[in-house]
Amino acid sequence: MSRPKIPDEWWSAPTEGENGKLIIVTGRENAIGARDMGYAYRVEVTWKYNSDETGMPDFATSTLMESVTEELKKTFYKDPVAVMTGIYTGDGERNWIFYTFKTDLFGKVFNKALASYELLPITIYVETDSEWCEYQEMSECRVDSTD
Repeated sequence: MSRPKIPDEWWSAPTEGENGKLIIVTGRENAIGARDMGYAYRVEVTWKYNSDETGMPDFATSTLMESVTEELKKTFYKDPVAVMTGIYTGDGERNWIFYTFKTDLFGKVFNKALASYELLPITIYVETDSEWCEYQEMSECRVDSTD
């Protein structure tokens, strides 16, 4: 499969969870182009962690999460069976959002990416989202720096 032509440009913005705690949304710029290539399944990978009073992870956990994020980006760049489109951190959990065209291939590449890590406290949820509704909703969180 050819690699979708999506820049590796990201933005971050604060928002609030349902309980009012801070959540940092990090979204991938201009990722919607992958939708037309058949990336119709949304995969949400969730890592629940013990948070501080603000809902954020401690330093050691956040450092490990960033290492995992970079490994996932690198691995899925090399093997483009999925595109990471968003990251949510706060309220005691981190969520990585991917879109893929084939969930079984996603699982194989995902496991390859995390093979060097000890077992992580993650869960994976998949659903069809061929219209990329989650990506569009996430994009509404973006704060335009020219305002």
